[in-house]
Amino acid sequence: MKMSKAAALMTCAALSLPLLSQAAEVKRHGIPGSDFPIAAAVEVPAGKTTVYVSGKTPHVVDASKPKDSLEAYGDTEVQAMSVLSDIQKQLQGMGLDMKDVVKMQVFMVGGPETDGKMDFAGFMKSYTKFFGKDAKQMNLPARSAFQIAALANPAYRIEIEVVAVRP
Repeated sequence: MKMSKAAALMTCAALSLPLLSQAAEVKRHGIPGSDFPIAAAVEVPAGKTTVYVSGKTPHVVDASKPKDSLEAYGDTEVQAMSVLSDIQKQLQGMGLDMKDVVKMQVFMVGGPETDGKMDFAGFMKSYTKFFGKDAKQMNLPARSAFQIAALANPAYRIEIEVVAVRP
């Protein structure tokens, strides 16, 4: 069967589209006029593999304390460091890293130690060790942070879930 030159070119173009989309990079849009360490938006091109990491909660930092006590887990800053380190370790085990995170959702609980308000500043102290200028890692995720009523353990102050994209 003989194919016209135009038909051959269109067939080549159609077959090449998946390869072109895989070559495209993730595009991160900063917040205009701001150096706050999150992306305003992230574009993930077709053909990229997304990895959804389930919500992570903190590890015990003082096993001598009751498992449902704040002393066992530490404050929000300590808990956030535990959770973010755990996420990084899981990503690395899958051949990824924090630079591959495109979306993050942060769920925080306020406790009596913060008059019932989430400790956003404590979270940010740990977050900026992984993202932003201080971390020298400018692949910033789109991110949301919420105060919620409770988590599974009354001592938990934070849970984080992420979406990462394979480079």
